[in-house]
Amino acid sequence: MHERMPRRRPRFDDDEYVPHPRRRPDTDDGEPPERLGAADTTLGPQPAPGWVVTDPGATDTDLGVLKTGKEADVHLLERAIPGRPGCLLAAKRYRAPEHRMFHRDAGYLEGRRVRRSRETRAMAHRTPFGRELLAGQWAAAEFAALGTLYGAGVAVPYPVALRGTEVLLEFLGSPDGTAAPRLAQERPGPAELRGWWELLVEALVGLARLGWTHGDLSAYNVLVDDGRLVLIDLPQVVDLVGNPHGPDVLVRDVRRITGWFVARGLDTDAEGLFHRLVGEAGLDR
Repeated sequence: MHERMPRRRPRFDDDEYVPHPRRRPDTDDGEPPERLGAADTTLGPQPAPGWVVTDPGATDTDLGVLKTGKEADVHLLERAIPGRPGCLLAAKRYRAPEHRMFHRDAGYLEGRRVRRSRETRAMAHRTPFGRELLAGQWAAAEFAALGTLYGAGVAVPYPVALRGTEVLLEFLGSPDGTAAPRLAQERPGPAELRGWWELLVEALVGLARLGWTHGDLSAYNVLVDDGRLVLIDLPQVVDLVGNPHGPDVLVRDVRRITGWFVARGLDTDAEGLFHRLVGEAGLDR
């Protein structure tokens, strides 16, 4: 008979901590994803918000680049039927195979293995085929994470659709196409800073209750949209239970984001937040 290892509460400075395994809630309702138009298009959580144009006769017009990045570019689209009001969307397009990308995917993709060995080898060796697979895997991972988070009430953009290596998202900004600023660009006063901290903690608690952490959290991956904070750039969301690096990633996320608030004069407790999120995720049981 094997003795059970004693459980202990994880420490904020414990780089070796591995959480006690537990079963995560099953969020799959067993229904196939709803698809629209092309065979490779998957819709976001249904019913869609009222602002989304869903008429099959609508067309998407590319209005230009909103943001460029190492792994993806974000374009501004207008979806409309001629003569009718439309809606603005953000199209996140993961890089083509010939570009360098996904330089950190080894740790983030723990547990996201594909079944076919040929595909596994192609991704590991970064062949053109493997890079294309990686782009699709990251796009699908972000789309799925956003759908789950949106359904759980966490402040993230509504995921409109997935088309191959492109994720269509709710555009956050003004009607003239000006994107909402990143948290890193803002200079809030004391009261506003405190309010934003509370909103951020609420979002991180929502992630932790699903057993997740952002994976690359910083003031550059949070938008300030009409008084609310919205988490963005979530392809690398980390499963705190299934990924052996999960607790380390959570520590890094907490330290980075609390550091931004501390640098602007807010007295925050990074270690206290870490342990709260560990508790919400059930890792201290």
